[in-house]
Amino acid sequence: QVQLVESGGALVQAGGSLRLSCAASGGTFSNYAMGWFRQAPGKEREFVARISRTAVSTYYADSVKGRFTISRDNAKNTMYLEMNSLKPEDTAVYYCAADSGRMVLTTARAFDYWGQGTQVTVSS
Repeated sequence: QVQLVESGGALVQAGGSLRLSCAASGGTFSNYAMGWFRQAPGKEREFVARISRTAVSTYYADSVKGRFTISRDNAKNTMYLEMNSLKPEDTAVYYCAADSGRMVLTTARAFDYWGQGTQVTVSS
């Protein structure tokens, strides 16, 4: 079983940048595709980005494409989300998740393990 811990969330002004990290333990990190999701107050959890086991393939929600970059370092058992040109609508709790399956899916229920989340707040 994989344990995931997010970090890096903060309060930032619109137009600013943040880098989130997700540290994994308790399993073989490279066996999992990884993803980032976010949930704003009163809204459903939504897909942000996904990265394959070897980092060859990445996928993004349209709302973050061109501004966010997902990456991973399998030697460090860590995944990252570089967020640039942040907007107030990016405000949410950001969760990292691990997917043991082989299909490329972006729905939350496809992911087996979740972190506790880290708060990102973008002020206007």
